[in-house]
Amino acid sequence: MPRLMAAPTRIEAAGQPPKFIEEYIGRVNSGTEALSIARMRSPAGWREPGQTPEFDEYTVVLAGTLRVATRVQTLDVCAGQAVLVARNEWVQYSSPHAGGADYIAVCLPAFSPRTAHRDP
Repeated sequence: MPRLMAAPTRIEAAGQPPKFIEEYIGRVNSGTEALSIARMRSPAGWREPGQTPEFDEYTVVLAGTLRVATRVQTLDVCAGQAVLVARNEWVQYSSPHAGGADYIAVCLPAFSPRTAHRDP
């Protein structure tokens, strides 16, 4: 039977300046552990700590530019583009350009602060 998620749960994200996550499907909003789907709106200048997550992260940028840095490359992912970061790969996300970034992130399995393994 279908389950309506009438609204996302707003979660404060790691990093500075502050960014909020709108989780539609995931551990918090729907009790789903298999995957999470969230909309991110990060302001210009936002940067989060690096992490080595236990989940694959699929990201589609809706507006602006999201910077995705790994140990081997740095990508600027622009509106209309997508990126996949495989689990157990160190990554750091940021939105250094004017206008920030608006994007959808899908994590498989669902995002959890415990399994993100953020840098200290």
